Amino acid sequence: MSTARPVNAATPTPEFDLSACRALMRGGSKSFFAASLLLPARLRAPATALYAFCRLADDAIDMGSDARAAMRDLQARLDAIYTGRPGTLDADRALAYVVHRFSVPRALLDALLEGFLWDAQGRRYDTLDDVEDYGARVAGTVGAMMALIMDTRTETALARACELGVAMQLTNIARDIGEDARNGRLYIPRNWFLEAGMDADAWLRHPVFDERIAAFTGRLLARAQQLYKRGGYGVGELPWDCRPAIQAARLVYAEIGCQLQREGLDSVNHRTVVSKRRKLYLIARATAVAVNAPFPSPRELVALPAIAFLVQAVETRTHLHGLAAGGGSWTVPERSFDQRVEWMVDLFGRLEQKDRFYPSPAPARETP
Repeated sequence: MSTARPVNAATPTPEFDLSACRALMRGGSKSFFAASLLLPARLRAPATALYAFCRLADDAIDMGSDARAAMRDLQARLDAIYTGRPGTLDADRALAYVVHRFSVPRALLDALLEGFLWDAQGRRYDTLDDVEDYGARVAGTVGAMMALIMDTRTETALARACELGVAMQLTNIARDIGEDARNGRLYIPRNWFLEAGMDADAWLRHPVFDERIAAFTGRLLARAQQLYKRGGYGVGELPWDCRPAIQAARLVYAEIGCQLQREGLDSVNHRTVVSKRRKLYLIARATAVAVNAPFPSPRELVALPAIAFLVQAVETRTHLHGLAAGGGSWTVPERSFDQRVEWMVDLFGRLEQKDRFYPSPAPARETP
């Protein structure tokens, strides 16, 4: 057990280096990092802490030689985090502060780790429901945790946040079909191959693009679009100063699918990228949400079955939230909304320049 001072919501000055967590986010999901810059200052640090742990956990399970051993180690780390005595890793200490400050249920992080383990084990996905079960774990959990740090805990808001995460994961899958196949992974439902008279394993050994794969890609994107619409209802239930960041992430991610369609739905031979100019246009559209929120979520809209257990996990812990409220905070310089947008514009320029001159190796499955 660590001998370091316990970390909890009452700790006035958490003992960790947030810059180390921020570096992990900057080097991982550009969409997540860029959207996080539109968050109000009080939430950027908790969002960064969540992402840092998720990124390290994904790498530990996916890139290590023994996924189950890595899983046991991560579960032990979560045990320490939830008892308020994390180890010396900055990401662990930062996460400990977040889970105690915002009363994040352990079940959400356990589900996230389970999704990472599914990847490492090469799990088969026979139906779209199976794929959505995977998306709920690796992305719906992130949506739920982001909602919690925004202090949004209603059932409808949490359901829409989780569904938005699943939509983003379906977009990831559609965009990365070729890359995943070359790594021996298949997230297209196998029963779709059967319906088309194809052998999924044979295709996986020799992935080629044709009209059948285009049809599969279109079906994934159509389902994602349905969930983006549902996720959009939830934006209006967030605090007003959080809406632009979530709307920006929603629009930019959905645009990946639109661009993929314009390119003929071929994600086997190349990876679709949304241009800087188009991203900036979508960010500008997202800013309107700060004043004019979308329609609230229809109360009769039933949660996607794959994410129901995540919403339930939060509901069973909501009564503890008041005990965790209050306490310390990170010191982050506040900027006006216009300044945050200007910062994001500059960020996109620097990230694209870095990619052009210093291409990085193919990443593991991106977490939204």
